[in-house]
Amino acid sequence: MFLTKKHLSRRTLLKGAGVSLALPLLDAMIPAATALSQTAAARKLRMGFFYLPHGAIMGNTAHGASVDKWNPGGAGADFKLNAIMKSLDPWKKYVTSFGNLKNDAMVGGVHSRAPATWLSGQKPDDKAPGANMSTTLDQLVARKISQGTTLPSLELASETTIQVAACTARCYYSSTLSFRDATSPLPMEFNPRKVFIQLFGEGDNAQERDAISKQNASLLDRINERTKALQRELDPGDRVILDSYLETVREIERRIEVASQRDLSEIQLPAAPIGPQDAFDEQVKLMFDLIALAYRADLTRVVSYMMASEGTARTYNHIGVSDAFHPVSHHANLMDRIEKLVKIQTWHMERFAEFLGKLDAVRDGEGTLLDNSMFLYGSNMSNSDRHNGHPLPTILVGGGGGKQTGGRQIELPEPTPIANLHLTILGKVGVDQKTFGDSTGTIAGV
Repeated sequence: MFLTKKHLSRRTLLKGAGVSLALPLLDAMIPAATALSQTAAARKLRMGFFYLPHGAIMGNTAHGASVDKWNPGGAGADFKLNAIMKSLDPWKKYVTSFGNLKNDAMVGGVHSRAPATWLSGQKPDDKAPGANMSTTLDQLVARKISQGTTLPSLELASETTIQVAACTARCYYSSTLSFRDATSPLPMEFNPRKVFIQLFGEGDNAQERDAISKQNASLLDRINERTKALQRELDPGDRVILDSYLETVREIERRIEVASQRDLSEIQLPAAPIGPQDAFDEQVKLMFDLIALAYRADLTRVVSYMMASEGTARTYNHIGVSDAFHPVSHHANLMDRIEKLVKIQTWHMERFAEFLGKLDAVRDGEGTLLDNSMFLYGSNMSNSDRHNGHPLPTILVGGGGGKQTGGRQIELPEPTPIANLHLTILGKVGVDQKTFGDSTGTIAGV
């Protein structure tokens, strides 16, 4: 495919009053008479790692297959998603589900090891004086596909990951999904205001909090003149794309500003800036929107997101579950608790499905952002009442930049390390590595 648009650099920034804003891919960024594969429109893979603690309701409770709400059936046109994943139906052609995956690295650590070992497949060295495990999958991927972006990777959470129920003296392994190297755990940021400022280049700390809150002009207001000038230069199609993108930025700004206007006059303010939403459902949606925005502006291509914290006492009153997530995960095979867990797991999947829909609506080169993405979604626990690591609820979603097809369940013939899937993913992004964690090989057909 060849295009004849006026060329605009892919790294064009809108600047003004000390701030800058990255732009989404526009037709004007594609040089005239140049093949798409040789331009900024060439496929650029986005990867995401989406973690939910406490397993999923599968066929390994005392009730057997009759209450399995996770595992799909069939393949291709006959691929049928189960109750928890039903919201992925519009994108099931992108969904590959895996049966019989295990992770021995989390066994024996209960909640204290589950998050960090999900993307490492390697047990931590408990005899070491500090954190000591290995570089996680997301960071290896970031080194390969995201070094040219503003942020090589983003590590996010919906709430603080320092949870009393999961955190011992060695919080390194229960509070993060990501290790930059064997001794460097990366913190998971749950303040959306901090994430927004990190994405768009403005510092934010306790000393600056009052000054920032008193600024009347938003980021978009401060680049207003440059935005108008650029819009005059663009073709109608690019103006529509730019307007849609800026409206998304504006909406997230508005939501963060509303969160920062809470009346805290009667309590002592914490050292960290105000930002997280009071309502957990709004917090989760906002974090997903920030991830979508970061992908769209190509500010990063690798994100790890802990959608709820290991051992969390979070309640889900907005869906009729007043019980805390962690206590109810010890379901003792009681059907009322199992049903509550299914509600929680289904709700998180629905938020992920909404995120997929937003990516599928954004043109990216010859496809959409979803076409050019690969997302690992799952948990590092199977039956939460047993704290076991087999079989792990795991799906791979997205077009993978043309390297990933879905619409099927891959039922492995014997218990297989999840590190085999990680090694397979590394191969797909061009990392030449023979082993990873406790891997025994790659998975065929992915």
